[in-house]
Amino acid sequence: MQHELESFLEEKRSAYLYRLVSDAEAGTPRQLLFLELARAADEQAELWAAEMRKAGLTPPAAYTPDLRTRLVGWLTKKLGPRRLRPVLAAMKVRGMSLYTKAPVGHAMPTDVSQVGRRHRSVGAGNNLRAAVFGVNDGLVSNASLILGMAGATLGSPADNGVVVLSGIAGLLAGAFSMAAGEYVSVRSQREMYEYQIGLERAELEQYPEEEAAELALIFEHKGMSREEAKAFSARLIADPDRALDTLAREELGLDPDDLASPWGAAVFSFLSFAAGAALPLLPFLLLEAARALPLAVGLTGLALFGVGALLTLFTGRNAWLGGLRMLAIGGAAAAATYLIGRALGVTLA
Repeated sequence: MQHELESFLEEKRSAYLYRLVSDAEAGTPRQLLFLELARAADEQAELWAAEMRKAGLTPPAAYTPDLRTRLVGWLTKKLGPRRLRPVLAAMKVRGMSLYTKAPVGHAMPTDVSQVGRRHRSVGAGNNLRAAVFGVNDGLVSNASLILGMAGATLGSPADNGVVVLSGIAGLLAGAFSMAAGEYVSVRSQREMYEYQIGLERAELEQYPEEEAAELALIFEHKGMSREEAKAFSARLIADPDRALDTLAREELGLDPDDLASPWGAAVFSFLSFAAGAALPLLPFLLLEAARALPLAVGLTGLALFGVGALLTLFTGRNAWLGGLRMLAIGGAAAAATYLIGRALGVTLA
């Protein structure tokens, strides 16, 4: 009857998260939708509870969310369901498509101010994932470097200084490299988008009637009648700023309000990488190498397990298995560099 219990808890977890999403959507039509989904999940849980009773088991008297569910709930309150879309989807919370595409049937806006609203901030959910991966990159790369140097210099008079210098160099080099790469990538992407939007602006100024006709065709394809689409496009073109915004979204698939900042991406990458890279370095800043090495190994192991467990927020997999897998992968890389460093240190000595 383990299956029945797991299904019962899964439905209760979904109901719990649905209600948090509903609270975050207070005052919008989505609030009632997620409340209905919560009620449906509770009803499904009761069906599983009935199955458990038939088998002579007693369902839990009250649902207590586990650590992962509480963490996702807290993040949903702080960041909003739109930014937590991939995480909530992995937790089997339905209705996340409301944040990525138009409802079934391509429901159309009823006012010019509503055009394009459904597209906004659809990329914001990647920030949390990027932070986790940035920390993981810094942790694995600098831990491998530090343990390799520790293996090569352990026992020498200057072992601690060499390890600290190598760790600081690895942290700064890796963080600046990540920041520079992210800046160039986002800057290039932003310039391409800005160029496309600039072309659209020029066309709108020179050929407003043709642009209105193109928009009318798009809206007609999405479900408006030809007369409605033409009238709606004419009202839209009358407001150049709104018209450009809509043309960028509907014709180019771009969101002018959601173009990433190159400097923001660079700083974000620098800090996330540096945070991970600092963990294995910290013991060597406070202790001598012989005592710092086991502490650095322990901290790195705990951090690897934690990062692996956090990544399961996006995959929906078991947190323990995710943590152990990341621990095995990162641990193998660090162990290999330590043994190589040890072998080179003995050879050079």
